[in-house]
Amino acid sequence: MNLRLYIGNLPFSTTDEELMQAFSAAGEVKSAKVILDRDTGRSRGFGFVEMATPEAAQAAIQMFHEKDFGGRPLVVNEARPERNQNNNGE
Repeated sequence: MNLRLYIGNLPFSTTDEELMQAFSAAGEVKSAKVILDRDTGRSRGFGFVEMATPEAAQAAIQMFHEKDFGGRPLVVNEARPERNQNNNGE
């Protein structure tokens, strides 16, 4: 199992620290990052959490997927590998 999780439908006020603290209920969190808009600096409403073990990652999915977080149901699943930034597939 991928240790990196995609967290979608975050409240726009969520901070990295809040995300890390919440997901630590499922196990050790190695990192938590809310993705910000490059131009405005505001949250884009999603982020990524890296769990320390596959068991913690699975527990986080079960604990948080479709559960209320700040008034919004979260989307939590394994993060897909990053796509190459240049568009020619190299």
